[in-house]
Amino acid sequence: MIHTYEVLVDIKEFIEATTNAFRCGTSRYEIDAETVQLADGMARVQARKEHPQGIEYDIRVTRLLK
Repeated sequence: MIHTYEVLVDIKEFIEATTNAFRCGTSRYEIDAETVQLADGMARVQARKEHPQGIEYDIRVTRLLK
């Protein structure tokens, strides 16, 4: 059975390759998946697509929406 999970991903990414400056932020996703583990993996893929310069991705499934 497919459920909708709320997943928060904390992302740390470099602003420019020539400096050590970075920024941190959080993205929220609603992921349709059969298990929490699948939702975790799908959120990681989506976060990497949206933030390709990211160096750290902290993923947490926070709740079951439906």
